Amino acid sequence: MRKSIFDLLGRKGGQPVSMLTAYDYNTARTIDEAGIDMILVGDSLGNVILGYENTLAVTVDDMIHHGKAVCRGAKQAFVVIDMPFMSYQPSVEEAVRNAGRIMKETNCQAVKLEGGVEYADRIKAIVQAGIPVVAHIGLTPQSVNALGGYKVQGKSLAQAKKLLLDAEAVEDAGAFAITLECVPAPLAKLITSKTKALTIGIGAGSDCDGQVLVYQDMLGYTDGFTPKFVKKYADLHSVMLQAFKQYKQDCEERTFPEESQTYAFSEEVMEKLIEP
Repeated sequence: MRKSIFDLLGRKGGQPVSMLTAYDYNTARTIDEAGIDMILVGDSLGNVILGYENTLAVTVDDMIHHGKAVCRGAKQAFVVIDMPFMSYQPSVEEAVRNAGRIMKETNCQAVKLEGGVEYADRIKAIVQAGIPVVAHIGLTPQSVNALGGYKVQGKSLAQAKKLLLDAEAVEDAGAFAITLECVPAPLAKLITSKTKALTIGIGAGSDCDGQVLVYQDMLGYTDGFTPKFVKKYADLHSVMLQAFKQYKQDCEERTFPEESQTYAFSEEVMEKLIEP
């Protein structure tokens, strides 16, 4: 059975919830097989799949394309799909329209959007349309230019008070979960204690109700920059690189394919083919 909002909210203050990103069918299947509770089809696909510098170029069509594949692969995990930049910022109507399209075309269980007080009206309208919402506060990558880069949020008294107000606003608007990104652990703990919504941390300490990571980061899929908050559970980049190099060598030396990797052919037929 697929996990529901009520299954997840029942874990509040108890067993933490696990969440990973996925952007394709096979990865979603494997994550689902591992028993991960939630899958996020993040607009981080702009960076890790499409090769963009940031998430701003990702479109609703991109999210739907990848979201469909993930939803086909995940049978038990609760699937959340990001609303990309400018899919909800322009107006409440635009937000509801795009959230509805994402849910209808992908068969996901919820959408996620960035922002606190400023976008609470979007969250409220989307929830009233019957679409579950995960909010996202703290470091909001879609606002990277306004924030002046990827920086920890909530370190000053003013910033911390703003995050508390943001958490309260998105909860009041109906968000059942709140992603806290790059927030000091003590502040994330305080927010978690003050809200009935699930808090899902990414660089926000272990006292959140759950954790999320980009799967390429935690698997060491690339050899590029790795955020401080990431724990690497594997080094796939090295494994894949060595395999590709060995394949190249085998091709050049004609040691691949071996006889066991080829199909038999009748000698009699061959003789007839080459008869003068």
